[in-house]
Amino acid sequence: MNCRNLIFSLLALLTFNACHAQPSVVPQGATFLTGAEVLMKQQLPAGHVAVVGNQTSIVGNTHLVDTLIASGVNVAKIFCPEHGFRGTAAAGAHVSNSTDPKTGRPIISLYGKNKKPTPEQLKDVDCVVFDLQDVGCRFYTYISTLHYVMEACAEAGIPLVVLDRPNPNGHYVDGPVLDTAHYRSFVGMHPVPVVYGMTIGEYAQMINGEHWLAGGKECRLTVVPMQGYRRDSVGYELPVPPSPNLRTAHAVALYPSLCLFEGTNCGVGRGTDYPFEWVTYKKDTLDLRQEDAPTAFSLKYLMYMYRRVPKGKFFLMNNFFEKLDGNGDLRRQIEAGMSEEEIRATWQPALDEFKKVREKYLIYK
Repeated sequence: MNCRNLIFSLLALLTFNACHAQPSVVPQGATFLTGAEVLMKQQLPAGHVAVVGNQTSIVGNTHLVDTLIASGVNVAKIFCPEHGFRGTAAAGAHVSNSTDPKTGRPIISLYGKNKKPTPEQLKDVDCVVFDLQDVGCRFYTYISTLHYVMEACAEAGIPLVVLDRPNPNGHYVDGPVLDTAHYRSFVGMHPVPVVYGMTIGEYAQMINGEHWLAGGKECRLTVVPMQGYRRDSVGYELPVPPSPNLRTAHAVALYPSLCLFEGTNCGVGRGTDYPFEWVTYKKDTLDLRQEDAPTAFSLKYLMYMYRRVPKGKFFLMNNFFEKLDGNGDLRRQIEAGMSEEEIRATWQPALDEFKKVREKYLIYK
């Protein structure tokens, strides 16, 4: 079966899962399989296959690329996102093209000279398989990489297979919705809230269905759903850190709230043993390591540190905070002394509209 025929087989599987998904969670002892593990139980694609992956792209304890090659799939090349194929590059660091020493396959960086695969890079590819572990936050750049891969595949007429994985922050939706007219960037490309409550497969369906790709194009998309996924599974611990500074489930849970500090003069523990588990300004420290992992997005950490930093010294002057919060209002609201409750009320109309859009693309109820 070639990759194009695989699309139709997987669409049947997707339709079944979407229609029969159950709310809440899998019973104790039920089998859970990622999309990658489900794929390996189906007929695998033929032709020249490109894999978009990194250190999280695993099947059991084995990398997806190794698993596909061992199963006879012709993996022609690998594309990698921010942090590189092995997930060791620092946030924002340029990632160069390279060669995988184990398989000899070329690795093309989508966080170097180009963030979108070029026609030249795709000219000998029959199918692209995308498998990256998301953490469910708008400013986590793997969904931006997903957008550009979908766009490139749409333009080249190449089918894309997205292997779904759990969203550790998938049990809720919260935060300001991005104003794409003024604050669109690689840390926020779509009109979604900070926490969107969708798996990366569901998110891919939304990108397609809402015609967010250039020119309103649609990608020939298939999502391979997980088996036994529980959307409301709070505190799901990822088997592999999704990036160098998200090393624990606690950090992943805090990330939606603490990443906003990247637009301030406070540190979030980068370079320490506990990144995204504490906040510092000079000698002033807010240590969250002993706090229970949060189950929601919160402004309390941001507002606490704002009161402790000298006036005019909190926010960076490069508008990066505005790109992260996504609507340009949050900084002014905090400076005006609004309470978190008052600020949240301003998000609600856009959040309600987003939830209506989101509902159309959910695979797991």
